[in-house]
Amino acid sequence: MPDSVSTTAPESMESESPSSQPSIIPQAIRVEREIGGRVLSIETGRIARQAHGATFVRYGETVIIAAAAAGKEMDSDFFPLTVDYREKTSAAGKFPGGFYKREGRPTTKETLTARLIDRPLRPLFPDGFRKEIAVSVNVMSADLENDPDIISLIGSSAALSLSGIPFAGPVGAVRVGRLGDRFVANPTASELEVSTLELVVAGTEEAIIMVEAGAKEIPEAVMVDALEYGHGVVKEVIALIRELAEKAGRPIVAPPETAVEPPPVAVEIRDRYYAEVYEANKTPGKLARKAAFSAIWKRIEEEYRERVKEGTVDARAISAAKADLEREVVRRQIIDENRRADLRALDEIRPITIEVGVLPRTHGSCLFTRGETQAIVTTTLGTASDTQRVDGLIEPYEKTFMLHYNFPAYSVGETWPNRGPKRREIGHGALAERALESVLPPHERFPYTMRVISDITESNGSSSMATVCGGTLALMDAAVPIRRPVAGIAMGLVKEGDQVRILSDILGNEDHEGDMDFKVAGTQLGITALQMDIKIQGITTEIMRQALEQARVGRIKILREMISVLDKPRSKISPYAPRLVTVKISADKIGALIGPGGKTIRRIQEETQTQIEIDDAAGMVMIAGGPKADMDRAVRMVRELTEEVEIGKTYRGKVISVKDFGAFVEILPGQEGLVHVSELAEDYVRNVSEVVKVGDYIEVKVIDIDNQDRIKLSKKAVDRERASRKEGVPATRA
Repeated sequence: MPDSVSTTAPESMESESPSSQPSIIPQAIRVEREIGGRVLSIETGRIARQAHGATFVRYGETVIIAAAAAGKEMDSDFFPLTVDYREKTSAAGKFPGGFYKREGRPTTKETLTARLIDRPLRPLFPDGFRKEIAVSVNVMSADLENDPDIISLIGSSAALSLSGIPFAGPVGAVRVGRLGDRFVANPTASELEVSTLELVVAGTEEAIIMVEAGAKEIPEAVMVDALEYGHGVVKEVIALIRELAEKAGRPIVAPPETAVEPPPVAVEIRDRYYAEVYEANKTPGKLARKAAFSAIWKRIEEEYRERVKEGTVDARAISAAKADLEREVVRRQIIDENRRADLRALDEIRPITIEVGVLPRTHGSCLFTRGETQAIVTTTLGTASDTQRVDGLIEPYEKTFMLHYNFPAYSVGETWPNRGPKRREIGHGALAERALESVLPPHERFPYTMRVISDITESNGSSSMATVCGGTLALMDAAVPIRRPVAGIAMGLVKEGDQVRILSDILGNEDHEGDMDFKVAGTQLGITALQMDIKIQGITTEIMRQALEQARVGRIKILREMISVLDKPRSKISPYAPRLVTVKISADKIGALIGPGGKTIRRIQEETQTQIEIDDAAGMVMIAGGPKADMDRAVRMVRELTEEVEIGKTYRGKVISVKDFGAFVEILPGQEGLVHVSELAEDYVRNVSEVVKVGDYIEVKVIDIDNQDRIKLSKKAVDRERASRKEGVPATRA
């Protein structure tokens, strides 16, 4: 294996498609390093050689292929990066579910992983770079212990680092777990089940770029330690990618140099309109502020219309000048005045109003408004039949809690069509779901399936965190016994040189024009979820420490507002929610409950208007019913069918057969015993039929069960006990 390979890059990636590129790496080159107790290996040159950069990455027995390619220059105002991540069930030796037996649209897991890869890569491309970039990842082998998402991000970063595409990487990534007081790099699936932390850290050698975390009320100081630990592992991964790039990478094709000096029209617009735009930014209210900006933009367009027609001024330069001016104004006001567009202090939370129980027929509801961001959140309680079956590379499982986030166009006064959840909606819902799931009661204690829906009805920043707050209150309104309330807050950052301003509860324009979107959710004890995206090339641990502390203070303020409206879960579920009762039965009684062909269980459900589900493994029967269900009768019927006969217990049974030697009595459905003639009465019984007849209901006591499970009953014992109670004399057996 050679130490280095001479390569020649094409002069331009614009005129030559990847398919026409010759193979520039004569043979496979691989690097490897032990990370988290397992070998991480990255290989290139053997697979996907016509892509601009491609890697074959293995960790444990999980293997992915990542490929990067550059397309044509795009005339757009955004960077056209596409990340596509796909899991094939064949990677785990499985067939896909469904009729077609072929993978279709991306699953939720695939969508979330694509976002996980995109978010740390996007900030590292040059400003103004507009070539189409496509990063494709395919999972080829999955060992079900090492999640493919981390090595997919590593493989994508390595592919870009090999490609010659201008990219300020590499980016490294690691998942951090916490077992006891010990941090673990890339914990396995079985370790994550007992971990109190699941933290994904991505970054460069200098700084952290992206964070994604779920935790069980982890204190802020511990989270900072975990971030520092994770960044240390990230540096090891980056060293490995650099080693590969030195051996096999293409020279970087730099984008055309852009003029350092802004065009004259931009300078002219800034000089003439800066003060006016600065004052317009202080207009109270999002819509009013937007209107104030629009009025200025309209005057600028009218002023330069003739020059645009003449061709002496580029219309795109005017649009860019307006965008740059707005960005400068928003940031300068924060830096210079420590004030924001709505005139709040940097750490000030917007006014909060809360209403719970706003919808009469939902099982729980909350209208949560913070400033100009509003969410109406509902909770629905269901039965085991309402669980979501999740199937993919891992073994199928039933999901009993789900949170869905919807962001309609009207919430921001726009008109795009609703064609199902977008990547952003799926991502925000997953974040809020993660924030709440760690405080939910165990399924054994509260065996309902729970669905929370957040509909954003107004938006001006932090809508995902409004979902967390509203979701907490909707769950409490539905009488879900959560361990503690959870609140969420979105933090922002404006960094100009050495000047750093951290913002609490950010507005939409502070997110758009700022340098960080840092969402923190948690209880009064600690963090339950974390998500950070950086628009600059990383931030220091010290900035993150300050942001976490400022977020903690803000979160406590929001929690106080929440508990002032509803301080604990309601004691009773909604009358419109299904009642749910669980009955523990012996495994050998399940057949008796079901009956031949399901006849018995269907009869109980029809007669009582209930729904009965059986967990064979746990021996649990779950009885669910709405307002019209006869739950008490259903429970009684199930218990009668599955009850174990106990020695010494008295039963009221039906005489089903009379013999010369005694009578057979059915004391429980399908379970009968013999009352011997000697146990029918105190006196001598000449003829059994003189004491009982078929169809009679009598009380009998179980006096014995022999080794052949034959039940021996006594009517005489019951009569004696009854007589003794009347006389106040203890009963004795003759």
